[in-house]
Amino acid sequence: MDRLRVTYQIQAQNNDEAQERANNIALEQTVEIPRDVVPKGFIEDEILGKVESCSQTHESHFDAIVSYSAKSVGTELTQLFNVIFGNSSIQQGLQVTNVDLGSVLGKQFPGARFGTKGVRERAACSTGGLISPVLKPQGSNTNELAEIAYLCALAGANIVKEDHGLVNQPAAPFKKRVEEIAKAVNRANKETGHNCLYFPNIGGHFTSVIEDAQFAKQAGAGGILLMPGLLGFDIVNHFSSDADFDLPIMTHPSFLGPYVLSNDTGFTHSMMFGVLQRLAGSDISVFPNVGGRFGFSSAQCQSIASACCSTKGIGKPIFPSPGGGMSKDRAGEMRRMYGDDVVYLLGGSLLRYGDKIGEGIKEMRTALAAR
Repeated sequence: MDRLRVTYQIQAQNNDEAQERANNIALEQTVEIPRDVVPKGFIEDEILGKVESCSQTHESHFDAIVSYSAKSVGTELTQLFNVIFGNSSIQQGLQVTNVDLGSVLGKQFPGARFGTKGVRERAACSTGGLISPVLKPQGSNTNELAEIAYLCALAGANIVKEDHGLVNQPAAPFKKRVEEIAKAVNRANKETGHNCLYFPNIGGHFTSVIEDAQFAKQAGAGGILLMPGLLGFDIVNHFSSDADFDLPIMTHPSFLGPYVLSNDTGFTHSMMFGVLQRLAGSDISVFPNVGGRFGFSSAQCQSIASACCSTKGIGKPIFPSPGGGMSKDRAGEMRRMYGDDVVYLLGGSLLRYGDKIGEGIKEMRTALAAR
């Protein structure tokens, strides 16, 4: 029988306790009633979660695979996430480590529209890592941000991405900012013959998110930045599945940290920044880079990159995009760690170049090309 299968790491003192916790997850994530009152027939046979296996992995930790009917999910991504880790996410000592959608849900949630290959085609960059400077800081006016975008695009940046803190503040109101930056990047593209993509940040009130994204497209944006931790993962799925929208999506990790910072609760790093982003429809997943100011380890970052790039993952492989502490001095190290299918975010380090910010882009390109 084709079912959704979720692997949970359970903290327990012995096999009996682990098995009991697994059985409780199966109930909690579906019928949410005591086992003895689960109705016979369809609900018990089909809807009730089923513990497929439960085995010890190391001291006090067990892996349990619980399967769920696609009929528990319906057609909405929000309910899929609810089945995977709804009420059980409130429990301690429980972490989601893997999801297998099965064929039914796999067709229903196909993942990224563009993926790595599609983004490369839009950016006209068939090989090597993509360079993405970040427009910041918050408080800069529209003209200042547009000038930075122009200089970066002129120097050969593949993607110019807005900082996630730029929304609709008075210094650079959303519509005016997007129009001017799109014009600046388009002007640089005409001068160079390249195809740098501009990704504005889409935030603000939930009632205006779709309208703002459409405005950005009409203004000439080459993609959009979304924060699923604040806006919800379903908005990513909405734009990804909208054939008329047809722009790549970059997702930012703001507000998602608490889901991964415990070793025993929430999600693994690869699940949150790899699997779930692919499931929602992201084409580029941003995450904190090792050696930066956020404390992710090399192993955690590599697990994220692997989950993004694996051909065995959900839908098309997508770009991992490490950021934080990135500079030309670390380019060789980062290339050896991540390979070529990666989007490198360059933020504060570029601002040190001032009006010569384009030189920083070129130096990064040279450093990445060096063997």
